[in-house]
Amino acid sequence: MKLKSKLAISNLTALLAAVLIFAANASAMHHKKAEADIVDTAVAAGSFNTLVAAVKAADLVDTLKSEGPFTVFAPTDDAFAKLPEGTVESLLLPENKEKLVAILTYHVVPGKVMAADVVSLSSAPTVNGTDLAVRVEDGTVYINDAKVVKTDIGTSNGVIHVVDTVILPN
Repeated sequence: MKLKSKLAISNLTALLAAVLIFAANASAMHHKKAEADIVDTAVAAGSFNTLVAAVKAADLVDTLKSEGPFTVFAPTDDAFAKLPEGTVESLLLPENKEKLVAILTYHVVPGKVMAADVVSLSSAPTVNGTDLAVRVEDGTVYINDAKVVKTDIGTSNGVIHVVDTVILPN
């Protein structure tokens, strides 16, 4: 009888250990998925194809995959579509790389600025070197004239806030 009890306890212990290992691995896999960087998060979303193409054309992929942290005000494909016809195609040309870099870095703030922090700001310094104007109207946050439509998309190296308009530096 004692031998059966010991075997049962041993089997139960092995089963419990296997369950714990499986749970730890599943948790680690889930945690890894939640920790994609800014670029990979934008690619996975599927609504930032133009932004991703622009980041590639501007050679900013490695920067936005680096440690950061960064806050990105990310225009959607629909936001890019609001620009005058031919603008995006022109910006993606190699001879306009400097202008493209200036526009893209105007959408990036150093550090991780969550939505709760953004609403208390009146401006935010960009990687471009100039400030974005921040205002709240009727509970809606605007960055310059771009409306923030989704906030606090966490990444491994910062946060993304989605905007409905491409923000152009003066």
